[in-house]
Amino acid sequence: MATKKLFKFISALMVALTITVMLAACGDNTATPVPTTTAAATKAATTAAAATTAAATTTAAATTAAATTAAATTTAAAAALPAITGNISFWHAYGSGGKGGEADALAAGLVQFQKDYPKVQASPLDVPFDQIFKKWETEVAAGGGPDLFIAPNDSLGSEARANLVANLDDALKGKLDNILPVAVNGSKVDGKLYMVPESLKAVALFYNKDKIKTAPKTTDELLAAAKAGTKFGFQTSAYHNFGWTGGYGGNLLDDSGKCVADQGGFSDALKYLQDLKAAGAQFLSDGDKLHQAFQNGQLDAVVEGPWMTADFTKALSDKLGIAAIPAGPKGSANPLTGVDGWYINPNLKGEKLQNAINFALYMTSPKIENLFIAVGHIPADKTLKVTDPISQGFATAVATGLPRPQSKSLDNFWTPFGDAFSLVLDKGSDPVKAVADACSAMNKANGK
Repeated sequence: MATKKLFKFISALMVALTITVMLAACGDNTATPVPTTTAAATKAATTAAAATTAAATTTAAATTAAATTAAATTTAAAAALPAITGNISFWHAYGSGGKGGEADALAAGLVQFQKDYPKVQASPLDVPFDQIFKKWETEVAAGGGPDLFIAPNDSLGSEARANLVANLDDALKGKLDNILPVAVNGSKVDGKLYMVPESLKAVALFYNKDKIKTAPKTTDELLAAAKAGTKFGFQTSAYHNFGWTGGYGGNLLDDSGKCVADQGGFSDALKYLQDLKAAGAQFLSDGDKLHQAFQNGQLDAVVEGPWMTADFTKALSDKLGIAAIPAGPKGSANPLTGVDGWYINPNLKGEKLQNAINFALYMTSPKIENLFIAVGHIPADKTLKVTDPISQGFATAVATGLPRPQSKSLDNFWTPFGDAFSLVLDKGSDPVKAVADACSAMNKANGK
């Protein structure tokens, strides 16, 4: 019964609609009442259409907004990375600093680099530290060499003066705002930038806290501990032992670049080290043997740099302590504060030069630098924090050290004074004569 009524209603509705269409086609403008049911249906259809349009518009707007946000994020991420194309070749000497540590951090950094630059091939070569500068100078002078290498600023001055490293003064303008002034200055020669700074380094006293409860703060305390049987180990190098000279009031150069080490302080420091050896301290020319002796418990303390943090921590764990080189009778020790950084090949031009610079900037960026902080590097970037106690100890050593001069005069320090330390510590030569001879040889080489 209900079905029949519904059928009749629909039939009537269709007739009414047909008549309406016919009248409209004939041009009759007489308003024809639309059945109530038809008006409601029309209104519902109109409302539904409007809702559908609004929904479509909202969805389209949301999609567009999401796409815009995604595009902006991608663009921002891309903009944060310096542009690098093609291939990058570089050298390092991290294999010389121990079995892990820096080499592992570099490997992790290169994995991240590959993720950020999947189309770029980075080719590293591990060169022994005692060969890397000479190898660079030979190959670059012949028109070859890698795109860049990372090392301390040991030879920055001599290489810059010989045009064996690229001048970066213009290329780095505005790009080192977060770098500590001491690191920026350590990357300059004659006021111009020749290196992208990465970290700061100075030597300090590593010690085994099970063997040494309180680290000696003065040279007298250190000597007394050695006489009492504490086993100290040192390298004979002029670099590792430079800091003692400050504690005895020694100055290497005057304002004119002339060696004045023979005027006091240096020979006193060498005499102290000679006395320390007589008290039982070991002085070795082989750094690897020194490191192994400390790691194996044969030595209680050694003077070394932050590059040994990872290996020493692995061997001693929470027994590892760090302290400044003990102060002398005339003041604090002043170990040389060096700057590690990226040297760029001066043979590069155009895009290849920019690629090398951008690679160096990427490898000193926070995401990569944090990997090196974890193995003992003291970052040149002042926005990065050092929280590890060992690294904090080195941060103090760096801050109180003597910034390594890049003057031409220093180029002629290493050989004569390296010989002086060896003569005094290995052969028992007179410290006063050894220093006087070394200073004379240095001044002669410098024309002073």
